[in-house]
Amino acid sequence: MEARRAKAVAAATVLSLLVPLLVLLFRFGHTVAFFVVLAVAFVAVLGVLAWVLSLYTDLSHRQLSLARRSVSDREEHRVEYSFLRKVAGLPIKFRLESLAAATDGFRCLLGRGSSASVFRGVLDDGTAVAVKRIDAIAERGDKEFRTEVAAIASIHHRNLVRLLGYCVTPGPRFLVYEFVANGSLDRWIFPSRDAAADAANGRCLPWPMRHRVAIDVAKALSYLHHDCRARVLHLDVKPENILLDEGFRALVADFGLSKLMGKDESRVVTTVRGTRGYLAPEWLIGSGVTDKSDIYSYGMVLLEIVGGRRAIQVTEDKKWSYFPKIVHEKAWQGKALEVLDERLNREGESPPEAELRTMVHVALWCIRDKAEERPSMARVVDMLEGRIDVDEPPPQSEMLIYNILEHSVLDAEATDDRRAAAAAAGLLDLGPPSSAPGSIEVSLSGR
Repeated sequence: MEARRAKAVAAATVLSLLVPLLVLLFRFGHTVAFFVVLAVAFVAVLGVLAWVLSLYTDLSHRQLSLARRSVSDREEHRVEYSFLRKVAGLPIKFRLESLAAATDGFRCLLGRGSSASVFRGVLDDGTAVAVKRIDAIAERGDKEFRTEVAAIASIHHRNLVRLLGYCVTPGPRFLVYEFVANGSLDRWIFPSRDAAADAANGRCLPWPMRHRVAIDVAKALSYLHHDCRARVLHLDVKPENILLDEGFRALVADFGLSKLMGKDESRVVTTVRGTRGYLAPEWLIGSGVTDKSDIYSYGMVLLEIVGGRRAIQVTEDKKWSYFPKIVHEKAWQGKALEVLDERLNREGESPPEAELRTMVHVALWCIRDKAEERPSMARVVDMLEGRIDVDEPPPQSEMLIYNILEHSVLDAEATDDRRAAAAAAGLLDLGPPSSAPGSIEVSLSGR
């Protein structure tokens, strides 16, 4: 408004002086009076121009000051917003240059999966992080990124790995997680080929820690299933996706295959996702999955925590072994101690029998073929913490997975059919478990 007013005043002044000058010029010609009036008009015009210039200068200074204050306010608000997001535990947006600097050019590779790689890094404030780079060229990679952010960005639990931030580029997508020092659970409960090294490094998790890990994971899944605004189905619960922090507290990680489920939905139909050996029967019969699918996977993990071995594996004489069936038979015989990790027995760390029996019974209830017979995760927590008694194992069931394995292997042996043998091997655990497309077999740790 002030600029417009100055322009109007200047124009009016010039016109008011120009008109008398023209009149004097035509009337008197080039006389002394005309030049006197012309000099006065020239001085007046210079005065008006000086006034307008000073006005514009003052206006420019004020605008520059306002611009600087605006930039300062925006920067202050940005810093405050970032601080508040960090305090609230919400993920922040990182620049690619910052992540490249934090990871030393993405050199320290922790692990690699089918569509993602994980690198170790350190942020400017000294925070150790694990940066997950998801290949966004494939649609699956972009979907995994959006799924993982949607699943974990707004949830907070001490037994869930924390998402610190993300970065979106025209190429790969990046997720920044807290770094978890002690690696994944599988490296602490399964013996390696070098037993002496395991013993020297103390890599056999003691029973009290195993029991606590079982409860920690159950609480994390209970939170996802019951306490979130939208239920979160993890759909890839396995020891490789359970991390252990400095105090050996369990953190559930890797939400790349997760599914959000409305409170009013009873089940969701989706393509098969997850890891062999941990897939619930409903995956195989295509009846749709629910939170009970996670419970089945948790039950298999619980058995592996107890026994220190894979639920499905091939023995030295090339025969396959289905641990859940062995455990079920021993439980009904009252011999639960016989399924305990033999390394714990050798080291004299036998657990309280009641505690072991409870874990075994809970695991067997969790892996029931019929989803409706499995307990909720909230009930599992109550069972493990002793608020609900689990005195007996569940009754015998067909164990659908066992029957599929048995028939596949028998068919392969009878017909020498390589395809049947391959189908059986797809369910047998011939080594580290492999995930369905989209799953990443890396931990957010350095071990």
